Amino acid sequence: MAKDHLSGKLAVILHADVAGSTQLVQQDEQLAHERIQKAFRRFSDTIERYHGRVQELRGDALLAEFERASDAVAAALSFQSDHTDHLIDFNDDIRPEIRVGIAMGEVVIADNTVTGSGVVLAQRVEQLADPGGVCITAALHEALPKRMPFDLENMGEQVLKGFDDPVRVYRVELSANQSVPGPQIISKTETSTSKPRLLVATIVIALVVAGGAAYWFKTQEPKVEAASIESMAYPLPDKPSIAVLPFTNLSDDKQQEYFADGMTENLITDISKISGLFVIARNSSFSYKGQQVKIRQVAEDLGVRYVMEGSVQRAGDQVRVNAQLIDATTGGHLWAERYDGSLEDVFSIQDKITRKIVTALSLTLVEQEKGGLVQVETNSPEAYDVFLRGWERYRQGTPGDITKSVAYFEQAIKLDADYARAHSALAAAYWTIALNGWSKSIDLPLIQAREKSRLTLKKAMEKPSALTFQIASERAAYFQRKPDKALAEAERAIDLDANDPAGHLAMATALLKAKKPDEAEKSVLTAMRLDPHSPASYFTKLGQIQYVMGQYEKAAEALETAVKLNPDDDWAFVYLAATYGQLGQKGEAKQAVDKVNTLRAKSGWGALTIQTAGEHRGGAGRRYYFKWFGDYIPLRDGLREASVKPEINWSSLISSGTSGFEIKGAKTIDIKTAKTLLERGTPFVDVTFKWIQGHIPGSRYLDMFYYEFNEVRLAEVVRKDQEVVIYTSVSNNRRGAEAVARAVTWGFKKVYYFRDGLDGWKAAGYPVETGRK
Repeated sequence: MAKDHLSGKLAVILHADVAGSTQLVQQDEQLAHERIQKAFRRFSDTIERYHGRVQELRGDALLAEFERASDAVAAALSFQSDHTDHLIDFNDDIRPEIRVGIAMGEVVIADNTVTGSGVVLAQRVEQLADPGGVCITAALHEALPKRMPFDLENMGEQVLKGFDDPVRVYRVELSANQSVPGPQIISKTETSTSKPRLLVATIVIALVVAGGAAYWFKTQEPKVEAASIESMAYPLPDKPSIAVLPFTNLSDDKQQEYFADGMTENLITDISKISGLFVIARNSSFSYKGQQVKIRQVAEDLGVRYVMEGSVQRAGDQVRVNAQLIDATTGGHLWAERYDGSLEDVFSIQDKITRKIVTALSLTLVEQEKGGLVQVETNSPEAYDVFLRGWERYRQGTPGDITKSVAYFEQAIKLDADYARAHSALAAAYWTIALNGWSKSIDLPLIQAREKSRLTLKKAMEKPSALTFQIASERAAYFQRKPDKALAEAERAIDLDANDPAGHLAMATALLKAKKPDEAEKSVLTAMRLDPHSPASYFTKLGQIQYVMGQYEKAAEALETAVKLNPDDDWAFVYLAATYGQLGQKGEAKQAVDKVNTLRAKSGWGALTIQTAGEHRGGAGRRYYFKWFGDYIPLRDGLREASVKPEINWSSLISSGTSGFEIKGAKTIDIKTAKTLLERGTPFVDVTFKWIQGHIPGSRYLDMFYYEFNEVRLAEVVRKDQEVVIYTSVSNNRRGAEAVARAVTWGFKKVYYFRDGLDGWKAAGYPVETGRK
């Protein structure tokens, strides 16, 4: 194609594709490619005879341009007739059947590339055709002379991806006992005036539209409706802004949805790392999944100028990706492209798409971005596929799904021990389990889940990603109580991916621990701008910050949104109850407290008291957790105003004698008695985090530090009228005394305090278990 060919015009576009090409190639790659190429060479000859021009011919697809609708349809039917005869001669199943779609629309031809809405429309229509069939749009139907021997079957209005209005499509076949009309002979005079004739035809169609048939105009020229900058929910950022819609899964296997989603998310991650681009987060982009949404609406909802959409088709190891970039403010297509390859090529395809975006938006890359924009994650297609299955589970966020994701990530690592992203994802899964107290979902004590989180994070830090640093920051804030480290790790996460809202949320947590709530609020708002369809956790975090700042009305608004989005988050209701208490809204506060207790009863946590409000089910106890939250005192005061009662004063039961701690209502026992009780089957409960390093055989671990030791959990171990022994790893430990005192206040009647603990047990030479059986 000549570089000076006419650009920006209305044309008849024919798009042809091989149906089931991947299956053909899998049978015999060389023979399949040979037959496909021969078929398209014959099709190209036919197109030229009918005065068409082949603009692109690669792989298993062909794109051609015509000036007359009749020539395009006749060429397609002529080829299909001849091609059917060719297929009959093959004695095997490698028979490349061709689908053809023909449309009329705008095209732009420049730099040896054909793009525009007309090309996209022809591709969409071609996908509706049967193998060996031809489909056309209503505009072509109107433009065909009535004398042509064609039968047209009305397929009705079809909703096509990327087009705001439904498009009427027709199936075209040669009439019975008729021959395909041959190419018309065009004189030089006629050739020189063909373009004016096309213009006249276009004007005629426009006049028909003006006369009342507006539908045909929309079908003929399917332009995207331009977004209104004034109607955008957010001001456009100072730099180019983009949202990537979830790519459609066109695979025959609908279970390949995870693969299409994974490629979309990878692409979002890749372009997010480009410093000169503002990228909407995956959560907000995927909120449109499965919807026939207008590009204009997406742009206005999210406050972006550009929108990308596409499709993924996979059969076995073969992959086809279609992508197009749209300027929502003009409705124009900047480019549309198709990429074919194997699973081994997916990272190369992602890199090509990313570079297309950089070129189309005239972005300037910083020095470190000029190399490969997309890094090859793994050289194992099997590991990549398994990882995507696990990532789909991880994204669901439920205890059951997180548990299943662990198995997938571990399998991916077995397939490729150097798969850095899989290591980061595994660390993220264990961190989520440890933070939320979901250790039961993986049949692990909480302390062991914590240890898994630590070890997997340590491995992931060998080749860290933004996700790795996010986890490290949150771990430093929640578990290690190191604000400086939390800030440093969050900053590293943002440096690697400034468009990832999770990094900014980690920074907000670190800033709260560093007692900088004003800056923490800015970080949360940055995350919410990157993810306009923000999940409940964003609003909970914002409400926490505003509560600390004394902005109770704002806090109430944020927390009300949080519980509306996630009515199962008991901690959001805790903060909301305190907020209502500070505002003097007694009735609303009581309702929030009742909701907390209902949720905690279901999940196995004790009822809310002023003391237990300061203990986080996956974070540190009240003395530590609320150092970063801001201050335990205003939360306590808010809950008191909400009529939340203090816990029974168990500390008054503890006294310190010459031999150590004594607890009123409990019996202190020595080593000999402890051994006797163990031998007769009395339950033992260890309340220290060192349980995994060693414990009395058969003992149950309920950690005080993580609020796993509570009335509900203890009642799962033993009835209140049964004997129970409580101890710690260290002799005469205050934590063990506190646990015993709490058990007494909860109504347990036969509580024994083994004051000598594990140290005394070992000193007596009795056996010790380590880890978990």
